[in-house]
Amino acid sequence: MAARSRRFRDRGGPDIWPGFVDALATLLLAITFLLSVFMLAQFFLGQALSGRDEALARLNRQIADLTDLLALERQANAELRLSVSSLSSGIESANAERDTLRDRLRDQESDAAGLEGRVESLTAELDREKALTADAQAQVDLLNRQLAELRIQLQEIAAMLDQAEAADRESQAVIADLGRRLNLALASKVEELARYRSEFFGRLREVLGERKDVRIVGDRFVFQSEVLFASGSAEIGEGGQQTLARFAATLKEIAAEIPDDLPWILRVDGHTDVTPINSALYPSNWELSTARAVAVAKFLIAEGLPPNRLAATGFGEFQPLDPENTPEALARNRRIELKLTER
Repeated sequence: MAARSRRFRDRGGPDIWPGFVDALATLLLAITFLLSVFMLAQFFLGQALSGRDEALARLNRQIADLTDLLALERQANAELRLSVSSLSSGIESANAERDTLRDRLRDQESDAAGLEGRVESLTAELDREKALTADAQAQVDLLNRQLAELRIQLQEIAAMLDQAEAADRESQAVIADLGRRLNLALASKVEELARYRSEFFGRLREVLGERKDVRIVGDRFVFQSEVLFASGSAEIGEGGQQTLARFAATLKEIAAEIPDDLPWILRVDGHTDVTPINSALYPSNWELSTARAVAVAKFLIAEGLPPNRLAATGFGEFQPLDPENTPEALARNRRIELKLTER
């Protein structure tokens, strides 16, 4: 390059190289200055960021300490909540508020000023928790006193129950004795009624004689319907009235001998066969059997039997003596039954 400069000078042209060198040196100095300024700026910026990170770390440590304290307080309060159910709603509200505050702290961890505000909020919340803990302890003490009083009352009630059980055992003994006496009295009445029933059937056999259409079946006296009624009718015929009159006279003699305190009754049951009936008076066998039973009961009342000792019931065709469908079976099923029984 020096050779070229010399040649350029030798040719008599202007010499610009020194100026170029000066400009280049000036540019290097400027770049060096800018680099120095940038490095200083980086240093101070790093210092500032480091200080901010330390502040944030310090605040985070404070939050962690407060969170640990809150966790310890919650653990201490958990046992109190088990005993004091009436405070559970308030404590749950406090837990919800703490959870809300923790959520807000997590959302604003990057903001130091916000973190400081959260720290103050948590501190206030911790104070409230401590106040709640004191109130809960007071409630527990009150509940303990109430439990002690309840135990005393339970002991008194237990003593009263023991006395009541003793009295109940005595009452049960009295009731058992009364039941035994009542059973004996009932058995005596049943035996007495059975005796009168036996006498009743015996006298009726003597009065009515041996007839195929009037017979005794078990504990019932059975009249075939043809003895008392015409077919499809509930009016007692002349022959039936004579038979029932002898029956009523015998029953009145026996009734006069039965003590008034013996609860006897003569039940009159009307039965038909399965042949259907449908008339203006009797739409079905229910009505016919009931009307016949009522007619017999009214006749006996007219003969002097007390109405309170009679009961009339219609069974229709639903209680047959013979399930066959022969004329003989149908005739057996058409009947009036009289039963001396208890009321």
